[in-house]
Amino acid sequence: MRRHVGMLGLPGAREAKYLDKNSHTFFAAMSRWYCWRWLDENVQKHMSRYLAPGEAPMTITALAKTWHADTNHPRYLDRLGSAGVARSDVEVRVVDTDDHDLSPGEVGEVLVRGDVVMPGYWQNPQASAEALRGGWLHTGDLGTLDADGFLTLKDRSKDMIISGGSNIYPREIEEVLLRHPGVLEVAVVGRPHRDWGEEVVTFVVSRPEATVTVEALDRLCLDTIARYKRPRAYFFVDSVPKNNYGKILKTALRQQLAAHSGSPDTASVVW
Repeated sequence: MRRHVGMLGLPGAREAKYLDKNSHTFFAAMSRWYCWRWLDENVQKHMSRYLAPGEAPMTITALAKTWHADTNHPRYLDRLGSAGVARSDVEVRVVDTDDHDLSPGEVGEVLVRGDVVMPGYWQNPQASAEALRGGWLHTGDLGTLDADGFLTLKDRSKDMIISGGSNIYPREIEEVLLRHPGVLEVAVVGRPHRDWGEEVVTFVVSRPEATVTVEALDRLCLDTIARYKRPRAYFFVDSVPKNNYGKILKTALRQQLAAHSGSPDTASVVW
């Protein structure tokens, strides 16, 4: 069996045709909308998915090929959007701010325990004690567990937006906006608001030659998610800042917003 390794963030249909059931292709941070939109059932049946945070890189959960192939299951799409179930010798919990277990479907922080978890951060005992308090790795990820143990990630706790007392998860909005065929990349962050605490703003990178309008994106949001979650401003940019692993640096985007309290020329505001 030949081996092909690729690091793909959000491939399009052109890249999808190169997937082969006899190859091993690795995707980094693949959107569930990519799965649903571009990968046909023949490819899905040969896929596996793993969750591997930096503090537990040998993986903590897995969505096996059998679940990818079980297209007749009544919750197939929900499972396809999950990170799977805890692997052998790993315990996974979802807890509230006091580390109390939450009921299935409730959003909380994801905690992990097992031999795959790091012993601590290099020469940083204070950070190690905070992350590993109570003997559990506090991942900083927000998610839910269903009654069957499938873990679905919602967002990073530090990226969650609180607007008017409501919790808004950027990932939910990003996955809606990525349905637009002209959108290549998108990043949703919170911006301070005098009355609401924070408001939702979005950075959009369009595909080459594509025409993406605020009206189309706003309509997509209004048709799909609650009105209060829709972005209040869109920033059309050539690129978004990323780290060496290709992860979007939302801290840098928030810093850009703070540095430019006015609306740059690239911004289109929606009310």
